Amino acid sequence: MVSKYKEICSCFNCKSKVFTQMPADFENKLGSPDLVVLFTNTCSHKMANKVSQKAEKQNFQVARIHNASANALRTVLEQFCVS
Repeated sequence: MVSKYKEICSCFNCKSKVFTQMPADFENKLGSPDLVVLFTNTCSHKMANKVSQKAEKQNFQVARIHNASANALRTVLEQFCVS
C-alpha cells in the first residue's frame, strides 16, 4: 500500500512520506508538512499524539480518517489539494 499511497499523492502533485510504523526520530522525520493524513485504524495512539502535538506547534492541518483505503486517501486529497 505504501507505493499505492505515494502514487496517489503524485497524481495530486503532492510530495509524500509514508510511515507504517513510528521511527525513532519521528518528529524530525515528519518535517513541516502542509497536511498530514492520519489513518487512525492503522497508526498507534502514540504516533497520533505526536502528530497532534506537532500540528499545534507548527500549525498544519491533520486529516484523520478511519479507513486506510486508497479511495479514502483520494477523497482527502481532493478536498485539500489542487491537482
